[in-house]
Amino acid sequence: MNLTSPFSLSLVAITALAFLGLPIGHSMIAGSILYLLLAGQDMGTAAEQLLNGMYSNYVILSVPLFILAAEFMNIGSMTDRLMAFCNALVGRFRGGLAQVNILQSIIFAGMSGSAIADAAGTGRMMQVMMTRDGRYTPSYAAAVTAVSSVIGPIIPPSIPMVLYALVSDASIGFLFLGGVIPGLLMALSQMIIVAITARRKNFPVEKPVPLRKIPRITWEALPSLMMPVVLLGGIYSGVMTPTEAAAVAAAYALLISAGLYRSVSWRDFYQSLAVSARTTSSIGMLIAGALVFNYVVTVENIPEGVKALLAGWDLSPVGFLIFVNILLLLLGCVLEGTAILLIVVPVFIPTAQALGIDLVHFGVVVVVNIMIGLITPPYGLLLFIMANISGEPLRDIVRDTLPFLFAMIVALAILTFVPETVLWLPRLFGYQG
Repeated sequence: MNLTSPFSLSLVAITALAFLGLPIGHSMIAGSILYLLLAGQDMGTAAEQLLNGMYSNYVILSVPLFILAAEFMNIGSMTDRLMAFCNALVGRFRGGLAQVNILQSIIFAGMSGSAIADAAGTGRMMQVMMTRDGRYTPSYAAAVTAVSSVIGPIIPPSIPMVLYALVSDASIGFLFLGGVIPGLLMALSQMIIVAITARRKNFPVEKPVPLRKIPRITWEALPSLMMPVVLLGGIYSGVMTPTEAAAVAAAYALLISAGLYRSVSWRDFYQSLAVSARTTSSIGMLIAGALVFNYVVTVENIPEGVKALLAGWDLSPVGFLIFVNILLLLLGCVLEGTAILLIVVPVFIPTAQALGIDLVHFGVVVVVNIMIGLITPPYGLLLFIMANISGEPLRDIVRDTLPFLFAMIVALAILTFVPETVLWLPRLFGYQG
C-alpha cells in the first residue's frame, strides 16, 4: 500500500484523531472527508452516505428501542423479581449465588440485547448479595457478573446481531435463532466453572427457599418471564418485524414496571429516557462514521483485495474461521466491539461468502468473539464497569475471569467447528441457507 495515498493518509488521520481523544465515530467521518478531498471527490458524498444509511435502514431503529426496553426493566422491580425466581431455582446449591448470577443473565438476555445493560442493571445488586457477610470475594463477584453479562447479546434479542445484519444483509430473525444454542452453551460453560470452583474453594450454600414459596415467587416473576415469549413469539409467528418487536418490548417493560408493579416514578422515567438517548447517540455516531468510512473502503475495493489475498493463502472454510477468530480476539483486546463489527467485519464478508460459509453461522461466531472481547484486558469494557461498581483493582477481577475466559474460548471453538450448533434451530424454522 502506498503510504502517501489518500486511503493511507485517511487511516493515519483516523488513528491520530482517536489517539487525541476524539470519539471514533467522529474520527472516521473526519478521516473519510479527508480521503474524499485528497481523492478529488465531492466531499458532500460523506453527508449523502450518512443520511442515506441512517434514514433508509429501518432495522437501525430497533437499537434505541432495545436500549430503552433495558432501561425500563432496570428502573422497575422486574429485575428484583427475576432475581428472587433465579435464587429459588439454583440458590440452594454450593456456590448458589454465583449460579444465580449466571441464570439471571440468561433470562435477562431474552429481554435487553445488551451486555452493558445487563452488567449495569444487576451488577450492583449481585455485588452486594454475593459479598454480604464475606460469602465471596468482591473481585470474584465482579468477575462472575462481567462474564455472565456477555450472554446477553448472544441469546436473542441482540443489538450486535442487528448491527451485523446491517452490514451483511443476513436475516435478523434467523440470526436471533442462531444465537440461542451458543448462548446456552456459553452459560453452561460458566456454570461448570462455578461448580468446579465452588467445590475447590468451599463456597457457601445458601439457605434453600421452601418449596411451598416457589409457586408464589414464580407467579410474581411471571410477567417478567413472559417478555421473551412475547418478543420472540411475535417475531417468529410473523406478527412483528424485529424492529416492531423492539418497540413492543419497550412498551411491555414500561407497562409491567409502571402499571403492574407500580415501581416507576416520573423521575425514574425521565432518567431512563435520558440514559437511553445518550447511549443511542453514542452508538448512532459510531454507525454514522462506519457508514461513511465503509464507502471509502468500498471505493478502494478493500474487501475484494482482502478476498484475493486470503485466496492466495488457500485457506479452507475452517482455516478462514480460525484466522478470523484469532484476529477478532486480538482486536477485542484494544478496540470497542461495535467499531470492530461495523468496520472490520464487513471486509471479511465477501471472503466468507466465496468460501461457502453461511452468513448466519459467521455472524454468530463474530458476535461471540466480540462479546469475549468485552472481558479481555486491557480494553475489556465490562471489566472497567465492574471495577467501578465493586471498587476492586482491575488486576484482581482479571485474575478471577481467566478460568471463565478459557471455558468460553473452548465454547467458541465448538461453535466454529460444528456449524450445526448455530444452524440447527434456524433450519428447524425453515432457514434454507
